[in-house]
Amino acid sequence: MNALKLMATALSCVTLALSLGAVAHEAGSEKVTVLEEHPMLNAPGKKAVMLTVDYAPGQASIAHTHQGSALAYVLEGEVVSRVNDAKAITYKPGQTFYEPAGSRHYESKNASATKPAKLLVFVFMDEKGEVLEPMGK
Repeated sequence: MNALKLMATALSCVTLALSLGAVAHEAGSEKVTVLEEHPMLNAPGKKAVMLTVDYAPGQASIAHTHQGSALAYVLEGEVVSRVNDAKAITYKPGQTFYEPAGSRHYESKNASATKPAKLLVFVFMDEKGEVLEPMGK
């Protein structure tokens, strides 16, 4: 009887481990936190937004565009980014990159399957616009 309980417990643990692995890999979208948002007095109809983007290990953003111009700074981890027709570039902590308004951001993801990554992003955009818009397939 104890052997049967032990096997059932072991099977449950294996099943849980396999399901958690799947969840960690497909854990939804990145976490975007808006830190500041202000109208730009020197550019009527525009606003400046400061936000962070947190990627779990192995996590990626959907392909998207930005209505506004974006400046990104890597706070931790490594982030892979591919914009427009350029090749994918891996950015490390302390590195920055720029995305002009209307750019097609085909790839934005955590380069690591084991460590988190985090960006600090400044977006300069229309006052009533969205920070990102998913691209159609």
